[in-house]
Amino acid sequence: MPVSGLPPYDPSNIFARILRGEIPCRKVYEDDVALAFHDINPQAPVHVLVVPKGQYVSMADFSANASDAEIAGFWRAVGKVAKDLSLEASGYRVLTNMGVHGHQEVPHFHVHIFGGRNLGRMVPPAKD
Repeated sequence: MPVSGLPPYDPSNIFARILRGEIPCRKVYEDDVALAFHDINPQAPVHVLVVPKGQYVSMADFSANASDAEIAGFWRAVGKVAKDLSLEASGYRVLTNMGVHGHQEVPHFHVHIFGGRNLGRMVPPAKD
């Protein structure tokens, strides 16, 4: 069921094409629910994307429409990737963008895992 205000899923988006094997990726992890691969334009020493295999436009779409097994499997994949990349001891950031104001560039739900250096504050303090 579509989530209000979101565009329909576009099966020609780049992540859908990667999932179908039409575009190569530097795979980090794959199971029945998710695919993780290195970002082609890394913003940190470690920058990996984790993409669910289902056709979900955003976090809102994924949380509203994915099965419990998909949701649990996806977040377990995110945790496994971070552990496998040895990011747990030093820390890492998990980020997802949604919509225009969130600067979502690809209309397929995905999370970024950033690590490998001190990432600093994500949002500057509010000015009074």
